[in-house]
Amino acid sequence: MNTVKFDKKNLKIIAHRGLSGLETENTVAAFVAAGNRSYYGIETDVHRTGDGSFVVIHDGDLMRVADSEMTVEDKSVPEIQSVTLRDKDGSFDRADLVVPTFDNYISICQKYEKHAVPELKSEFTDEEIAAILKIVERYGHLDSTTFISFHYDNLLKIRKIRPKQSVQFLFWEYTDGLLDRLVGDKIDVDINQKALTKELLDKFHAAGITVNVWVVDDPERAAELAEWGVDMITSNILE
Repeated sequence: MNTVKFDKKNLKIIAHRGLSGLETENTVAAFVAAGNRSYYGIETDVHRTGDGSFVVIHDGDLMRVADSEMTVEDKSVPEIQSVTLRDKDGSFDRADLVVPTFDNYISICQKYEKHAVPELKSEFTDEEIAAILKIVERYGHLDSTTFISFHYDNLLKIRKIRPKQSVQFLFWEYTDGLLDRLVGDKIDVDINQKALTKELLDKFHAAGITVNVWVVDDPERAAELAEWGVDMITSNILE
């Protein structure tokens, strides 16, 4: 199995949770697999831990990826990393498949010169946002990072510290008044593909807003979005 190619024109492709179509999502293996390919960026999901650190995993617990009820925000990094994650074939035979730290993720993006796209899953405090930014800054990667979140306040907290930092608001459906708010706060968008129309895309672009679309795995839909002039898509398998 390999990635699926299509005519992407000028479209930038973000590997969703790393190259999760080939490797277990949000693992070092998935990030390195994306790093070794032509992806513009690598997306992941960030949670706080019980010991004040940050790890990358989509859910708040390990049930879906490891059949473990361990809750991420209640446990330390060593406890979380003591659990082996499930491989794509369903086995638990790979010791390298564990929940990475946020540092692990950023260091891989930096090494492979990939744009980092961390989704801030928790509702973070001002202090936690500052700590996350400092981690990225330590790797010299802030200018190559776009933070995304369903929690609008997370993005505003980033804006207070780094007024020009690239951020995108994640959402399922477009609602009246959102465009004005985004323009006022200088925030770009990461929209569910089912909610995006060509008319809405043109509105965003006319307002100077960059548009990322998630999650697109159908090459025909991806080619259509590329034809429309979408800036980015996030995909599990397309390259």
